[in-house]
Amino acid sequence: MAEQQTPAPPGGDDSRAAAPGPGDQKIIEKLKAVRGLMLAEIHKVIIGQDAVIELLMQAMMSRGHCLLVGVPGLAKTLMISTLARVLKLSFNRIQFTPDLMPSDITGTDVIEEDLTTGRRAFRFVKGPVFANIILADEINRTPPKTQAALLQSMQEYHVSAGGQNYPLELPFFALATQNPIEQEGTYPLPEAQLDRFMFMILVDYPSYQEERQIVKATTADADETLTPVLSGPDILTLQKLLRKAPVSQHVVDYAVHLTRATRPKDGTAPDFIRNYLTWGAGPRAAQYLVLAAKSRALLRGRLNVSCDDVRQVAKPVLRHRLFTNFNADAEGMSPDAIVELLLKAVPEPGAADYDRRNDSLVEA
Repeated sequence: MAEQQTPAPPGGDDSRAAAPGPGDQKIIEKLKAVRGLMLAEIHKVIIGQDAVIELLMQAMMSRGHCLLVGVPGLAKTLMISTLARVLKLSFNRIQFTPDLMPSDITGTDVIEEDLTTGRRAFRFVKGPVFANIILADEINRTPPKTQAALLQSMQEYHVSAGGQNYPLELPFFALATQNPIEQEGTYPLPEAQLDRFMFMILVDYPSYQEERQIVKATTADADETLTPVLSGPDILTLQKLLRKAPVSQHVVDYAVHLTRATRPKDGTAPDFIRNYLTWGAGPRAAQYLVLAAKSRALLRGRLNVSCDDVRQVAKPVLRHRLFTNFNADAEGMSPDAIVELLLKAVPEPGAADYDRRNDSLVEA
């Protein structure tokens, strides 16, 4: 594994990173081919769900984490374990239950006695969080104290125990699942913890043709052999390349405009935002909009990031950061429906919006 470094925050300043060079351009061209290979390998096991797999790949490149929401039986766990095999990464699954303790995730200090000297000393035994890909299955079934143990690792990429910090092996990618049906006896993630997930991905039922293929494939005696496409060092290289990829101020301004327009008290918010939302998205949403747009472009072999890339990732980035009020609930307005209205209401910045003397955006 390549030498570990402290990851940059989600919205690191790309302007201070070196621009991609000729060698990086070759990597980008290969990445487009790798995307196709990864999809082909994953589809040996997973039928359909292309949009979900695409978002998982984008989050992986962006050093982001994902919250997958879907009813039981949609292969969420199988999809994540298959992704780990295709990426040649270590994988651990943690089944979240009401009696799960923080130390069951992070690890704990145990007393060991040296048989030769008789001395006793503490030794840290690593928990299941020490893997490249973590599946937190039904994260809302465990109390907030235990949820926070995982979320600290997601944010800080290390575990604290006994006054010591233990770094996690990079790349580190946490995926949590939630069942939207059963809510009794659960502990919904607080808003501040939801905000740490780059994407909320809705896993929907397969189409009729896909379900036919699933039933046929899973009721036969077949054992697919998967070929790893990327390794840990490869992913770290791609993550660094993503940070170096340029993005125009025009695209950044559009992401910021979208984010600010979700806040009911902001002067740029449309009337339907004030009518339907009690709280909007914070700055982390704009950071993730830009990073997700970058990763979407690179996975398609493009260095140019467009506002359309931002629009394509707006729903998974924003849907868990918009908090609806009674008006929205009464009218059946979901966060996704509000995002669709927002994309129609917020235009891209035009030439008239900029001060040409210094190319800065003129505030309304």
